[in-house]
This record gives sequence, structure tokens and C-alpha cells, in this order.
Amino acid sequence: MLVEESAMATATITFGCSLNQAEPHHVAEFAQRAEAFGYDRLVAGEHVQDGNPPIPRILSLPVLAAAAAATRQVRVMSGIVIAPLYHPVMLAKLVATVDRIANGRLDFGIGISGQRSTRIEYDILNVPVETRGRRTNEMLPLLRRLWTEQHVTHKGEFYQFEDATLLPQPVQKPCPPIWIAGRSDAAMKRAATLGDGWYPYLFTVRRLKESNETIRTEAQAAGRDLANFRFGVAQPTSISEDRREALAVAVKNLGKYATAQRSAEDVAKGLCLTGTVQDCIKGIQDRIDAGVRHINLAFLAKDEQDAYRQMELVATQVIPSFR
Repeated sequence: MLVEESAMATATITFGCSLNQAEPHHVAEFAQRAEAFGYDRLVAGEHVQDGNPPIPRILSLPVLAAAAAATRQVRVMSGIVIAPLYHPVMLAKLVATVDRIANGRLDFGIGISGQRSTRIEYDILNVPVETRGRRTNEMLPLLRRLWTEQHVTHKGEFYQFEDATLLPQPVQKPCPPIWIAGRSDAAMKRAATLGDGWYPYLFTVRRLKESNETIRTEAQAAGRDLANFRFGVAQPTSISEDRREALAVAVKNLGKYATAQRSAEDVAKGLCLTGTVQDCIKGIQDRIDAGVRHINLAFLAKDEQDAYRQMELVATQVIPSFR
């Protein structure tokens, strides 16, 4: 059964703001500013270890706990938790704890990590990377059971435990909505059959539309009603009064995905919401036309102050066009 979506989210386009631009000790202030600007959702991603040599990364759920404790209305979302790196009992407990701190404002986004450096974090935790999809498929129904039942026993391919009762359970009933992130056909099928929402990233508008159609097809084949399903996107964003400056920032961040067939500039234009206010309004409308209803903006910022600048610019000059 799908977790029910609120009437507000069904009727409107919602906008989230990534917390990953904030220094860890500034998360509370960053979250309060985003809430004051009227964002619907605060999002935090994670890696245990990212890159070689490693670059600094923090974990999603502790960041969301800090953001939730500092705010009152804005929702908080893991975008994403790398689910196969956790034991399902511990992950269920962490999620329930954050939903309690947030008083029922948590959206739980999960994925298996598609970064080029993915194998590093799986290896250091002794989790075979080739099992990550199957582990997640086994885990998702288990999480729902652990949030809604008592005395849960499970004997599966990867996880075995007896008589698990996790109290207190989440505030949200039956549980926080589960968004499935990814880019592959397997991730789309996972979202269509096991999730409450689809959360792709680094997709062109064309791929967004195709993925949403694929999920509807997969859900229909599984006999699943998607009336309350959430279609979202993790959207890299670079907005400025100077179109060339905004594009240069996008190229710097996303140019690594260039190929012999596509230049760094073409890649940045295709994957990023970039340009002036009017450019970004058009880009958002294109994504809405592709079927997206929940847009989480990850500002490609030089520093915190630049993130605040972009956050305010979008809140005051872009989002009102969709309210």
C-alpha cells in the first residue's frame, strides 16, 4: 500500500532545498532560512567515503535530525540514504527516531549509490557491491514491517533476525513515505513496485519523462495503483543574473560527465537548471510538463553565502510563478 500523500502535495508543485551546501555546524541556521523563504522540503544526501582521494562527506539522517529540531513546518528528506550499507533493523530505528524528532515531517529517500567511486564505500564496510540491489529489494518490505508491527522475525537471503520490536514507531502512519532514487531500469522497477515515490538525478528532461512513463508501465504490470505516488527529481541548479556566469558554474560541477559525443557545456545545459530567473522558470516548467511534481534544488554554489543568494533568488523570483 502506498503511503498517503497530503492534499497540499497532490494539488501543488513543491520545492525542496539541499542542505549539503551548509557546513555541518550551520545546518540549523541554513534550515531556518530555507523554512523562512517558504521551501517545502530540506534534503540531505550522504556518502560514507567518496572519491579517491576522499572528499569530506556527512551522513544524511543526523543532518536531518538537526534540521528538523531547528524548524517547525518544513519537511526533511534523505536524498539519499545508501540503504544496503545498513542493517534493516538499525536503519528502521534511525528513521523512526528522525521522524519522531521531526514530529512526522520525514520523507525517506533511499538508493544504492551509482557514483563511480561506489565500490570504495561498499568494500570498506564489507558489503559485496554486486548484492546491493537484491539487498534493497529484501529490505524495503522489512522496513515497513518494522515500523508497523511488533515481534518481527525474518529469515531471508541477506538478513536474519528474530522478535524485533522497535518502539517508539514513526509518527507518520503507517510510516514515512519511501522515495526510491536511481537512474537504472532496476531502480525504476523498484520504485514502481516497492516505493511511494521516484527520485531520479542527473536526468535530462527527456529522460525524466521516459522514466515516469516506465514507472507507470511497471506499476500497471504489477497491478499497483499510483494515485498517491510522488514523482520528484534531484535537480542541480545554478542561477544568476548573468547567464554565462551561471553556466560556467554548472560546467565546472557537471563537466566531468562530458563524452566524445557531448561537450561539457551541452551536458551542463541538459542536466542542470541553469541561467537567469526566466531561464530557470522555463526549465522548471519543462520538468513539470515531463510529469515531475516535487523538485528538490541542489544549488551549485561557491560557498554558503552563494547558496543563500541562490536560495533567496529562487524563493522570491522563481517559485512564486508556480504558486
